[in-house]
Amino acid sequence: MKLSIFVLSIFILTLIFILTFNSASKAPTAEINGHSFSLHLARTSQEQEIGLSKYNQLDKDKGMLFIFPRKDYLAFWMKGMKFPIDIIFIQGDRIVYIFQNVPVATDSALPTYTAKKQADKVLEINAGLVKEYGIKIGDRVKINL
Repeated sequence: MKLSIFVLSIFILTLIFILTFNSASKAPTAEINGHSFSLHLARTSQEQEIGLSKYNQLDKDKGMLFIFPRKDYLAFWMKGMKFPIDIIFIQGDRIVYIFQNVPVATDSALPTYTAKKQADKVLEINAGLVKEYGIKIGDRVKINL
């Protein structure tokens, strides 16, 4: 009897551990056209200002998602960036505008990249992936936070 209770207790604790580990290890993702990106999130104004500039490179299956409280004509810059990116503007769950192969800024020029449509999210990924994956305006973006 005591052995049964012990085995049942171990089973329950193992199950709780597995469920907790699985839910805690799920990183936020974005999926476009069957391609999935693990996301770094930029929610606060400080995180959004720094963006990807704190990284020297970005793995092919990674991206950064900027989340805004309401839709607007969002503008981005490449201040401090060390590698070129594609910038994807999203409203709801649809892509509304894209800048491809945005170059690293020089000391003398810091242009801004403003979408011609309002958006409430922006996804930054490695330069060239929009073209490689055939990502286009109107595509659906499935975001799992």
